[in-house]
Formats: sequence, structure tokens, C-alpha cells
Amino acid sequence: MQNTQKYIQESKDKFLNELIDLLKIPTVSADSAYAKDVIRGAEKVSEFLKEAGAENVEICQTAGHPIVYGEKIIDPALPTVLVYGHYDVQPADPIDLWTSPPFEPVVKKTEIHPEGAIFARGACDDKGQFFMHVKAFEAMMKANELPCNVKFMIEGEEEVGSVNLGVFIKENKARLKADIILVSDTGMLANDVPSITTGLRGLSYVEVEVTGPNRDLHSGLYGGCVANPINILTKMIASLHDEDNHITIPGFYADVVELSMEERAEMAKAPYNEENYKKALDIDSVYGEKGYSTPERGSIRPTLDVNGIWGGYTGEGAKTVIASKAYAKISMRLVPNQEPEKITELFSKHFESIAPAGVKVVVNPHHGGEPVVTPIDSIAYKSAAKAYEETFGKTPIPVRSGGSIPIIALFEKELGLKTVMMGFGLDSDAIHSPNEHYGLFNFYKGIETIPYFFHYFNEAMK
Repeated sequence: MQNTQKYIQESKDKFLNELIDLLKIPTVSADSAYAKDVIRGAEKVSEFLKEAGAENVEICQTAGHPIVYGEKIIDPALPTVLVYGHYDVQPADPIDLWTSPPFEPVVKKTEIHPEGAIFARGACDDKGQFFMHVKAFEAMMKANELPCNVKFMIEGEEEVGSVNLGVFIKENKARLKADIILVSDTGMLANDVPSITTGLRGLSYVEVEVTGPNRDLHSGLYGGCVANPINILTKMIASLHDEDNHITIPGFYADVVELSMEERAEMAKAPYNEENYKKALDIDSVYGEKGYSTPERGSIRPTLDVNGIWGGYTGEGAKTVIASKAYAKISMRLVPNQEPEKITELFSKHFESIAPAGVKVVVNPHHGGEPVVTPIDSIAYKSAAKAYEETFGKTPIPVRSGGSIPIIALFEKELGLKTVMMGFGLDSDAIHSPNEHYGLFNFYKGIETIPYFFHYFNEAMK
């Protein structure tokens, strides 16, 4: 890997400038106004794969946004690594909270990133991270040190539930045949505390609609006489948690796997400072389910959160109105053994049952995903751990993440493949939030580490 690492060190400015070009494209998959930009993003990813040395590069059309595929088969007898990532990004709203425009990337120094971080929507999630794999592949190709076959599958719908990826996988099982899937769409504990994600929570996402009168009403003439959908909706949402912040939906916890005290003790060995946690978020207290620590609440426990709520008049000034409708978007993060379809059904049944007379309730499911736990005794995990040891000088800590990557379970179900999640982001990178950023240290360290995974994986598979 010496020549590979030499190429990486000599190409850092090139890699950063190319990432900046990719980040300038507003590939917002959730908003149809950006449909052409999403296509431009796919075309740019295709160009970078070709330039890096991939063959059979194709922009694969789906019923939604395209998937970019490419490969390099150097010897069918060698192990094959399937790299997954996504080029689509979350909406940048609220725009006014960004300190620089979300699609005009800029490098700024921060307390955590004194060497600089690139600020832009998608910098960490997931353009900066999947791009590490493209550049690591390029480095191995240029140095003639690629030890495994590589396949790339970079999609454009992860942020909207990967709605067409399952169809693509089912139709391309032969083309996607591999020995392991490699993903960088997670994080690590700190720049001096490397870690590998071994578990992800699942997801059930719904939108609820509460309808009262058949039109907006004058709040003076009708206030106190008819059910106000906004008032009703907020009361219904408030009832979904009890005083201990347990979720009150009947049967919600029925399938939850409770970790033993021994397992929880092992998790607690991961570095965590609650004062630093609160300081980073500018809060004076943590909040959550009674009986669990903050790291546990964010990883091994299920949650229910309102992601958006609206209705009535929200413009400037006053409008004395009782709205006809009120809405909310609600996400539930799930832990092993909880099935998203079952949880969605339980939520819908319960939410409809608690609606008072005078309103009608509709629950519209959006998307979901299965929770995942990956083994730490596999050849692939051990190869990843050795790769981190090579570049960080430390053994990475296995951790469970609170986030969701729904397609990880899909990979195992449809392709029969396990996944190694080599993420290099940090919790402070503000993914899905204004001022998302990705440290240059993390970007370059990822590019340096990935080739060692290929090396050790090939050696272990012999």
C-alpha cells in the first residue's frame, strides 16, 4: 500500500477540489424542484468513477432517481467488495440558519477541526463519505495496488427511503454478487477514538392529518364551540409519552430486545462526557427515557419524535382563525426485533383510537427500515479493525448507532451479504441540520484507511 498512500498524500488538494465540485450540485431528492440537479449529480458521480478507473459505468434509471453503477474486476478468483453510498442530500432548510450558503462549499476552521472542515449540505452525509471510496479506489488503481475486485452502487434516493433500490437489487443480483458490502454513512466517536458501527436502529415514518370543520373558521365566532384540530393534534401527540418518557402505544415494546447489564456495561466503556455533550448542543440538561443513559437512549432504545408540525396561519402578523386541518410528521426509531410494518400498524391503530369526537384522523405511512446488528467476529469486521489500527494507531471500538440505514437489512435479505460500516463522520458534523460539515482530517483519514481494508480483507480471504 506504500504507493497508494504516496498517491493519496500527493493528491489531497485534487481530492478536495473534486469534492467541492460535487457538493455544489443541490441533489435534494425529496423536492421535485431539484430533479434536474439530482440527474446532474448522478452524471458527476459517473464521471468520477470513470476517471478513477472503473469500468462498465452506468447511470441506471429507476422509477425515481437514478442509481450509478461501476466496477473493476481484476480477477474473478479474488474477493469482491461492493461499495454502497448515496449522492442525494437532505433539504437545506432552514436556509437562514446557515453561516454560508449550503451549496457553496467553503472550508472553515473550527474548535473540533483546527485543520479545517468543509461546510456544505451533503459534506458528511453522504457525498464526502462515499467519495472517500472513489478516491481510495483511484489511488489503488494509480498505484497498481488494487487487491480485490470492486463494485460501486451509488444511489439517489437514500434520503427518501431508497424506494427503488430494492427493485434494482432484485433485478441485478448477478451483477451485484460480492463477498462483502462496504458502507461509509455512519460516524466514529472522536478523531482520536476510532470506532466502527455495528448496529443501526430501524425506522417507521408517518404523517398524520387531523381534520375538524370543513373550512377555516373565525376564532371569535366559533372558538370554544368546535374542536380545534391544532389543539387536538398537540394533545394527541403529548399523550404518546408518559411522565417517564416511555412510549404509550400498546404493544410498542413487545418485541424489544433488552440488553443484559453485562452488555450495557461493555457499551459504557466507550468515552462519553455528558457536560461536553450538553455544551455542544447548548442545553442545560439531557432528556429522555427514565432508566437509561444518554448513549443508551440514542442507540439501544426505541424512540418516537415529531419531526414537523403545522396548520393554520403562520404568516406575518395575526389572523384569528381556527384551522380546518393540522398535520405532523412523526418518526419512530426501532431496535432489533421491532418490525417497521408492525410498529406502523400499532401507531396507526392507537393514534386513530385516541382521537376525540369532532375530528377525523388519517395516518399516512411514508417509509421505514429494519434495525441491523452486524457481527464483530467476521473476517470483514476484523479486516476493518486492522485497517483503523494501521492509520489511527488504535483499535477501533465497536458501537451501535442511533441512526438508520434501511437498506443494510435489505442487502442481507436480497443479496445474502453482511455489511461493514466504516464511517468517519462525527456527531458534531450537523448532518440533516444547518451548517453541515466534514473535517478534512476525517475525509483524508478515510481515504487513507479504506485501502488497508481491501488489503487485509484479501489476505484473510485467501
